[in-house]
Amino acid sequence: MIKIKNIAGWKALSIVFLLIWIGLNFLSAELTEIMSDEAYYSLYGENMAWAYYDHPPMVAVMNFISNLLFDGNLSVRFMTIALHLFTLLLTAKIIREKSPTPEKVTLFFVIMASMVLFQAFGFVTTPDIGLLFFTALFLYFYQQFTEKETWAVTLGLAFSMAGMVYSKYHAALIIGLIVLSNLRLLGNRKALVAVFIALLALVPHFYWQMQLDFPSFKYHLNGRSSEFQWLFFLEYLPNQLVVFNPFAIGALVYIFVKYRPGDVFERGLYFLIIGMIAFFWMMTFRGHIEPHWTVACTIPMAVLIYRYSLRNPKLMRFVKTWVAGSIVLVLIARALLTTDLLPEYLNFYGKEAKCKAIASVAGERPVVFTGSFQHPSDYHFFTKNEAFVLSAVNSRQTQFDIWQKELACQGKPVFIVGRRDGKSQVYTVDGFSFHGYFAEHFQSVNRVVINFEAPQKEFYAGDTLHIAVEMDNPTTGDIDFRHPEFPVTCKAVFAENRKKGSVEIVNAGFETPVAGLRAGEKAKAVVKVVVPDLTPDAYKFAICLDNVVCTPQNSDYVAVRIRE
Repeated sequence: MIKIKNIAGWKALSIVFLLIWIGLNFLSAELTEIMSDEAYYSLYGENMAWAYYDHPPMVAVMNFISNLLFDGNLSVRFMTIALHLFTLLLTAKIIREKSPTPEKVTLFFVIMASMVLFQAFGFVTTPDIGLLFFTALFLYFYQQFTEKETWAVTLGLAFSMAGMVYSKYHAALIIGLIVLSNLRLLGNRKALVAVFIALLALVPHFYWQMQLDFPSFKYHLNGRSSEFQWLFFLEYLPNQLVVFNPFAIGALVYIFVKYRPGDVFERGLYFLIIGMIAFFWMMTFRGHIEPHWTVACTIPMAVLIYRYSLRNPKLMRFVKTWVAGSIVLVLIARALLTTDLLPEYLNFYGKEAKCKAIASVAGERPVVFTGSFQHPSDYHFFTKNEAFVLSAVNSRQTQFDIWQKELACQGKPVFIVGRRDGKSQVYTVDGFSFHGYFAEHFQSVNRVVINFEAPQKEFYAGDTLHIAVEMDNPTTGDIDFRHPEFPVTCKAVFAENRKKGSVEIVNAGFETPVAGLRAGEKAKAVVKVVVPDLTPDAYKFAICLDNVVCTPQNSDYVAVRIRE
């Protein structure tokens, strides 16, 4: 009889905790303003594809399904709440508690609730949500695979590995670390079959990448790299303490020092945590690392802390006192996100009002932004009106460069947000001020491709260069270099190797005037460039066009050096 009551007790408590957990996530999802990156991913869901410039397509699938079922914030966040719940349940399955009690149920929810970013990813939509879910699913099937290699488990491994890759490319690191922890997998027939099936499932994704010359891989492998800074290296570990919770990290370090892995599966958990954190720390030598890139470690961390807390009374006391106590701070942080008490520059609120202010001026016209992809994403989400961004040499390319939405606006009226001497004016709506101007016949040059060979790779400030170029207009519209609103000029760009995003744009000129480029036309010309007075160093050099709005990167960069 006591046993039956205990079973009823822990099951009832589990349901209560789950209802509170889900209720808080729904409440936060509704009350917290959509983040700019979430607005960007909502556009993914409106434009379904096998891949995107920044990420694989799982986050788009999540947005697509959410948008089918709900409006407003839940049109972006519903699937996040659902997958987060399943991730929680899968983590409990991995723990495999054979004699649950109310105390053990409480311990599990305390550990999971203390994981700071795991809490945030319960209602904020990012590609990490899919990665967390499929990582939990992968570990669930891998645990079974270490005990019984059935074909059903093999298919589960294949499905979860493909799901991880379709969620985020960090999946390759997770899979690789598990293999390193158990090298026998390399000779295991069923493990190899699982990898083969997963690769087959990924064929459409890789085909999309191949068709567009692997933009995602180029961006993640090269586009994010920059000069080493000690700040990136030194801030990494403190950031990880915030991502997971310093007290949970403390408990984990204690486990690593005191205990060896109990079996091959636990060895995999050790490898995942230590390997991922160490790998991304080393990656700080190539540039800034986003703190949340290690969030998949939440699942193995929670499993280990739960298991060893039950074995070690000292650790259990620490978890009950410090880890549990820190949940109060996590809940306060969640509550602050729903208010306007945080600094405005953090962009946790106020975006909707600003976007609607711009819409009140622009009306139904498409809105043109420069710089950040977040601006048109926010604008479209909060107003449902068309907007796009034109990338420039001092900003990075994004999915908008693949969509090329600006081509549908050629020759049409638009509203351009930004300050332009002699063109823009200041608009003030409900206390929000912004620069912008109307244009009746829009023209962009972002899709023009320029090919050239530098006559030399080393030169001095003041040198005059004569560079033969070939300009290709692959679009279906003519480009008028003497356009009354958007005249086209030639620019030379010197980008510093050492400082990412630091560029010098100087005027260049065609030795023979160029009137324009017809649709599909390729034209040759000679560009005259005077090397500016820059600090002698290595630079990346490009030839580009300018249409008043911005200077896009029309050519590839060429490595050059300015001598003393």
